[in-house]
Amino acid sequence: VAIGAGQKLVGIGSFGKLPPSLDNVPRVGGLLNPDTERILKLRADLVILYATQTDLREQLVHATVPVFDYSHTGLSDITNTLRTIGQRTGHLQESKLLARKIESELESVHNRVRGRNRPRTLLVFDRQPLSLRGMYASGGVGFLHDMLVVAGGDNVLGNIERQAVQLTTELILSTAPEVIIELRYGRDKIDADQLKHELNSWQPLASIGAVKSGQLHLLKSEDVVIPGPQAAIGTEKLARILHPDAF
Repeated sequence: VAIGAGQKLVGIGSFGKLPPSLDNVPRVGGLLNPDTERILKLRADLVILYATQTDLREQLVHATVPVFDYSHTGLSDITNTLRTIGQRTGHLQESKLLARKIESELESVHNRVRGRNRPRTLLVFDRQPLSLRGMYASGGVGFLHDMLVVAGGDNVLGNIERQAVQLTTELILSTAPEVIIELRYGRDKIDADQLKHELNSWQPLASIGAVKSGQLHLLKSEDVVIPGPQAAIGTEKLARILHPDAF
């Protein structure tokens, strides 16, 4: 849609977001439960898959359906994927322009925070409500880690070469973050009272710097967690938390 190829869509994953003008595009399942039969019935000229969808890829290749499988192991993969999709859909020029715009915006954010102190940051993207259980945070690889680095943060889990790290209180205490940023996404709204209660969940770890100094931030934004055209906007939101005086 961002490169002008939206009208060519004949199907989309169940969790993808589209403008109202494309509300009638059929939904064909998610990352873990694609509806292969429905996808085949669409008779698409191209099916875009994530690299882990190996079973679906094999079935489509067997049915001689052209596929493009991608993975986002880092921030640069987002713009590389855009360019490839543009090439495969006949919108190469539009995709190049968009990719360059994103890269320019990321460079602008990086330049704004260049040379500043990089606070030791824990970037949490999942936990059980009102508790410190079921916590997952960004490790030292992946687009979330890269966004945090561009935004001027020092990932406290940067030495762990995984995209997602399951957190324990012991690990949090040992890494001693100066800033904790929690990412929230989806349709759930959170009001001021809920925000206060959620942030109070961290009080059992009051000895760490982020809690002691009140550097606890809940960022409700899909720009950060979706590796797509809004990546630079999401990165700037992280930077504004870490270095508000740079903007």
